[in-house]
Amino acid sequence: MILLARHGETDDNREPIRIQGRLDTPLNATGRAQAAELAERVAGEGIAAIYTSQLSRARETAEIVGARLGLEPLVDARLAEGDRGDIEGRLWKDVAAEDPELFAAWRAAGESFRFPGGESLREQAVRVAASLDDVRAAGRLPALVVCHGGSIRVVLCARHGRGLDAFHEWEVPNVAVVRL
Repeated sequence: MILLARHGETDDNREPIRIQGRLDTPLNATGRAQAAELAERVAGEGIAAIYTSQLSRARETAEIVGARLGLEPLVDARLAEGDRGDIEGRLWKDVAAEDPELFAAWRAAGESFRFPGGESLREQAVRVAASLDDVRAAGRLPALVVCHGGSIRVVLCARHGRGLDAFHEWEVPNVAVVRL
């Protein structure tokens, strides 16, 4: 079994929400407390390995959980959030106001959606799936994989009949856990 967990809160996750993508934003105090709570929630799961994206918000979450479980997180950059390209660092509310067509395309996202100057949802799905295949192949299960909301959503889409067209159907709050 693999447990996917989203990282703890960052200042950019709070309203007004800033588009993080590959920006390396750290956890805030709430995010560190959430990570400690996550550690307690998974403490009885028999976790044999922890994997994490290289981005500090996920890595720090994994390190806090790992300290509680006595495990050193293994970093895999394929678990990173999608490359949001030209809009990284901007506020979603500004994108909605200044480029309503792009914002509408994002809200309708799906198989053909690509962030300008960035990655497509399909590319993100392929790399995250490859990472999870390697986690399974390593055989250290159950494993905790600490990653990002978009990375979890593309995995959920792969299991859904509508594929990537279902991307926005799931809310993935900070430190949410999804069992695979």
